[in-house]
Amino acid sequence: MSVSGREAAAAAADTRAQELRRAHGARAHSAYDRAVAACRHAGVGRDAAEIVPKDAVGRAANALRLSAQSLDALAASVPDPAADARCARNAAATAALATQLAAARDGGPAGATALRAALAASRAAAAAAGGTAQGRDAALNDDAEETERQAVTTARDAGWLG
Repeated sequence: MSVSGREAAAAAADTRAQELRRAHGARAHSAYDRAVAACRHAGVGRDAAEIVPKDAVGRAANALRLSAQSLDALAASVPDPAADARCARNAAATAALATQLAAARDGGPAGATALRAALAASRAAAAAAGGTAQGRDAALNDDAEETERQAVTTARDAGWLG
């Protein structure tokens, strides 16, 4: 491959990494926003975070703190589809944990539906980030995006998101 061919290939790879960064980052921020809203609804404050959590409230608050740190690191780093997808996966897992608390507080069908959607979004994000996909598989990324949209809708329907 010529020098200009290598440069073109590198530029295409960089463009694709940037596109994936935007997609994974948007999904991570969306999941984080759901987690914040679910924690707020469940009465879980940031002050409940513990290095070694002793209960579900402490785990949710700590997961929220760690997700915020991951999002900060995402903004400060170069695009890396595998790492970016892991950040989205972790935020989705945080949202699922927070949704469990909010759904338990409500005890109604809207909370149960939101919990099922949050768990589905977490599983889809894990699939997109894991194995050989490493954040680059278009079908898995599309599924993760769709399940995140559904999780947002159900959280909104439950009254947790404005």
